[in-house]
Amino acid sequence: MAEEESPSVMPKVITFLSSMLERVAESNDQNQQLQQHHKISVFHGLTRPNISIQCYLERIFKYANCSPSCFIVAYVYLDRFTQRQPSLPINSFNVHRLLITSVMVAAKFMDDMYYNNAYYAKVGGITKTEMNFLELDFLFGLGFHLNVTPGTFQAYCVHLQREMVVMEPLNFAESTLTLGKSLKTHLCFNEDESSHQKQQQLAV
Repeated sequence: MAEEESPSVMPKVITFLSSMLERVAESNDQNQQLQQHHKISVFHGLTRPNISIQCYLERIFKYANCSPSCFIVAYVYLDRFTQRQPSLPINSFNVHRLLITSVMVAAKFMDDMYYNNAYYAKVGGITKTEMNFLELDFLFGLGFHLNVTPGTFQAYCVHLQREMVVMEPLNFAESTLTLGKSLKTHLCFNEDESSHQKQQQLAV
């Protein structure tokens, strides 16, 4: 895992994740204008945050001081969350809160030392009370499925590395994760331990 945890790789990972999430959020925003059955969760803000997803992720990376592997694990958690909560698609109103929560939960699970909820709340621009509620709701949304096996971790690393190579230099139109005309329900792919290579397209 040494290569996946190299700090020099993280800016590219953050760039890819932020770009992917921006596209997912924008697509889901458009989709929600046509559909009225989506639920409103504690992650849903009253307005869209002014800070971009990439700047928000870079801020988390700068101040959270969690291990690089936490961002991969956070990606796994977001994928699991969208699979288990299909009525709560990622959009521009909830993506920032989902990000700060997923990274914080990943840091607590992965790292021996990590900041408390109050610190993450300051990094994320929310209150400690809200951070506590977000963490609890996220855990229940995951069904407390926090363990990430080495096989799962490696599968997500390989997937991200492949996409970063394809997207160099950020030619998103040619990415194998291009949204296309039919957006599916997951961020990445089915996490079934027996089928890591079965990819699925991004969530609506």
